[in-house]
Amino acid sequence: MATTNSLHHHHHSSSYHRLNLHSQSHFAPSSISFKQPTTSTATFSSLISSSSSSSSSSSSVVSAALATNASSVTTAETSTEFDVLATHLTNQDFRKADEETRRLLIQIAGEAAVKRGYVFFSEVKSISVQDLQAIDNLWTKHSDGRFGYSVQRKIWLKVKKDFTRFFIKVEWMKLLDTEVVQYNYRAFPDEFKWELNDETPLGHLPLTNALRGTQLLKCVLSHPAFEIDGDDVEEGEEAENRGGAKAQTKDTRVFKTDYSF
Repeated sequence: MATTNSLHHHHHSSSYHRLNLHSQSHFAPSSISFKQPTTSTATFSSLISSSSSSSSSSSSVVSAALATNASSVTTAETSTEFDVLATHLTNQDFRKADEETRRLLIQIAGEAAVKRGYVFFSEVKSISVQDLQAIDNLWTKHSDGRFGYSVQRKIWLKVKKDFTRFFIKVEWMKLLDTEVVQYNYRAFPDEFKWELNDETPLGHLPLTNALRGTQLLKCVLSHPAFEIDGDDVEEGEEAENRGGAKAQTKDTRVFKTDYSF
């Protein structure tokens, strides 16, 4: 057999040589030992494994990038929601800031409020603490702590939640030049104070429309966003102690109920 398979045998035809090789291959003994994979085979397997790992790694990178991008978009939306208000307040344009605050209040109150064009007092409770605090923080920051809902809440508690006295305190009402002590609501917008100076009353801005009564303002000032542990009790007691003195002057005032802002 060795002689038959020899490449140096010149007396056998090439056809016989091919046939003989075929016969050997077909009848190879079952005890034949298989060779280890060649270098090229191992390298190819490594390439497949490496390619698979690379593909998996690339997929992870793409997934991470998409997740990061989605997170960035969400953050961007949140950060830009109050940008217009921040710009107006930075520029000390309190008139435009007040208008933007009313627009934001409608927006964050929900779709129904947006379609309606104003906020029902019952919708205030559904506004998130974060949104109201974001608005309030901008007002207090750019007014040296003189404007904002949290500032108004403190004043409201000091007057024992009496809105008439609150309106006088923040000067949403003006003293009339009459013989009897009498107040009336300021005309919007000309009679309100849009500049921050020493004469601007604490808590004067932002305004809250009272055309439909004081329930909306009450719900805003009572919102958990502005609650401080114990402030309601402490301010109530302080107001109670001053109640006697205030009651004597209150009877001399005639208040008109024309909400004009």
